[in-house]
Order: sequence, then structure tokens, then C-alpha cells
Amino acid sequence: MGDIRQAYLTAAESAVTLLRDPAVAAAWDKPSALTEFSVAGLAGHLAHQLVRVGDALGSDATGEPVPLLDHYTMSPWVQAGLDHESNVGIRRAGETSAADGAATLATRTADLLERQRVALPAEPAGRVVHLAWSGWSLRLDDFLLTRVMELVVHSDDLAASVGVDTPELPATVIDPVVELLARLAVHRHGATAVIRALSRTERAPATISAF
Repeated sequence: MGDIRQAYLTAAESAVTLLRDPAVAAAWDKPSALTEFSVAGLAGHLAHQLVRVGDALGSDATGEPVPLLDHYTMSPWVQAGLDHESNVGIRRAGETSAADGAATLATRTADLLERQRVALPAEPAGRVVHLAWSGWSLRLDDFLLTRVMELVVHSDDLAASVGVDTPELPATVIDPVVELLARLAVHRHGATAVIRALSRTERAPATISAF
């Protein structure tokens, strides 16, 4: 099984552990660290990354896969405001996923992870998956990298929201996420801005956020 597939399973297992933390259930109805997201909605969004993978694995690939960076430039949510329909839909989907409560969400997500532990090693190296919600296809390993990034970023969001430490993940998970975010930041802000932010505090731009 490829490195990114194992990285996904590791990140997903960590997310399940976080969803089971009593602090998440205790803060369930409170606002999260993300604007317009409740803790429940954010937990639902975190868990929904595994649902996305399950949907992708069940798809029939259609058309040529798009390059990974094109996946982001073509996605309306990337640079849309909080009130854009794509981001409203993301928050709504998170709340829907969390509707049955913290314990049920954690159990459902854990069950899904166990099925994916079996399914992913059996997928061929060149597998292409169709993303019905976007309308295009990606290579499976590229799609899994997008989910690893989501799991890492939103695990930090959820941990910050409920007052627990951000989960510690191995370099095999963190390194590809940092590389992806750096590539997206360069695409959005330019190489000079990113280099200055990382090396020159006196000339650093206000932000090099990838999104």
C-alpha cells in the first residue's frame, strides 16, 4: 500500500480518537474556533472526510483525472466568502453529519475507517475516482492527499475549539500536508511572498494562507 494511503489511515484514526474525546461531547453545542461553525458542525465536517473517501471509492471513474492543483483552482469554496453557497453547504453538511450526537458520530466514523482499512490496500496503483460533488475526477492518491490535509487542519481546529492538545501526527502525515499547503500558498501569493514569510520577518507579508 502506498505511503499516502497509509498516511490517510493514520490521520483518519487520529481523527476518530479526537472525536471520541469527552471534551468534544462536552462542548458539542458551543461555537467552534471557526467562524459560523458550531463544535458539532466542525466535528461533523471532520468526520465527513471519511464519508467523502467512501463515496469516491464507490464511484466509477469518468474522464481524465485533473491535476491536483487544478482541483483547488476549480473549486469555488477555496476563495469564496463565508456566505457563498459552497461554504454554506459545507457547514450545513457538517451539522447534518453531527445530528445524532457525538457518540454516534464517532462510532459511525470508526466503522467507516475499519472498512477503508480493508478497501484501500486492494485498490490498484493507478486508480482514478470520480468526485460527484465537484464534477471531475482525480487520481485516488491525489484525492487521499486532499483528505489528509483536511483531517490534519480540521483536527487542529476541533482540538482548539474544545481546549485539548492538537493531535500529534508522524512526519509521514505532516510532511505531505505541509508540501501541499506550501504549493497552494505559492500559487495564491507567489513564490516571493512565501519565501519572505518563511525567511524574513522584516519583509514578511501579512499572510500566506493557502485558502
